[in-house]
Amino acid sequence: MMKVIKWLFLLLIIAIFVLGVVGNNFYNKYKTQQVQADIASFEIKKGSSIRTVAKNLEKQGIFEPALAFVALAKILGQDTKIKAGEFSLKKGMTPEDVLKHFTQGATIQYQTKIIEGNTFKEIIKVIKADTNLVQTLSDDDYRNIMSLMGTVEGDKYNHPEGWFFPDTYSYPRNTTDLQFLKRSHKAMIKYLKKEWENREVHPKIKTPYDALILASIVEKETGQSSERPMIARVFLNRLEKGMMLQTDPTIIYGLGDAFDGNIRKRDLKKDNPYNTYTRTGLTPTPITTPSAEDIKAVLHPAQSDALYFVARGDGTSHFSKTYSEHKKAVIRYQLKGNAKRYQGDK
Repeated sequence: MMKVIKWLFLLLIIAIFVLGVVGNNFYNKYKTQQVQADIASFEIKKGSSIRTVAKNLEKQGIFEPALAFVALAKILGQDTKIKAGEFSLKKGMTPEDVLKHFTQGATIQYQTKIIEGNTFKEIIKVIKADTNLVQTLSDDDYRNIMSLMGTVEGDKYNHPEGWFFPDTYSYPRNTTDLQFLKRSHKAMIKYLKKEWENREVHPKIKTPYDALILASIVEKETGQSSERPMIARVFLNRLEKGMMLQTDPTIIYGLGDAFDGNIRKRDLKKDNPYNTYTRTGLTPTPITTPSAEDIKAVLHPAQSDALYFVARGDGTSHFSKTYSEHKKAVIRYQLKGNAKRYQGDK
């Protein structure tokens, strides 16, 4: 009986050894498997276990058997560190490469851009047309978007214009339109706060919101980016002297959908909160999306006594300290030297 037991024990040891060798060879062979072709999208849903991920890899013919991928993850201590998301897999990746890809959260990133100089209405059109964003917002939600941001205080800031930082944003699949807008809004608040804390104090720019409003006007009036600080200074000088800003982009914004591409004399005379030809001071809200450079220009303007500027026609502006000098510049650059066409005195 003892001999039988010894033989059985010996056979068991041999079997374990053989299985170990076979298992080790199998495991090593499994690790050398490679993704056979680029895979544009492999999705791991939120809450998926390592077994679910392994089964999907096997089901799609990427790596098999599933149990080996589970074993690999457990051996490397990565079985609970898989991230949810959408991943692209490249030809030649091994199971260990793919596992690392999943645990590092190297998800596919989509991009959407908010462009400086665009109004909030234009931003909405971009977001609605983006098929990579999950559309959750209704038209009524957009009309009340600031109530969904959760970061702005007071009725004064309920208007969304200017509150979204222009940039190219990368994000993973299943990002919603609201999440996207919240991210952009927080970026604007953060940047505006940072620049405000380091600003050059001006008596007419009393709040960060004042700076945001003037920055939006600077954005619309600047042809050459390097001239932003000078444009800002002209408007600051006019504000300080109690002069009207008299800037056409505010007229266009005030007209809204009624603007047909031309500003007429009656438009300049028709009073509304955005008409800077009939009212002094800043407009009640921004008129567009200002860039970081616009905000910086308002809070760190150039040093000058200029009160006027006119486009030269080549993207740059001519700046003047006096009205008479400005009149000459308008005749030269805008009216091609024909003084009879000048109507600024009327």
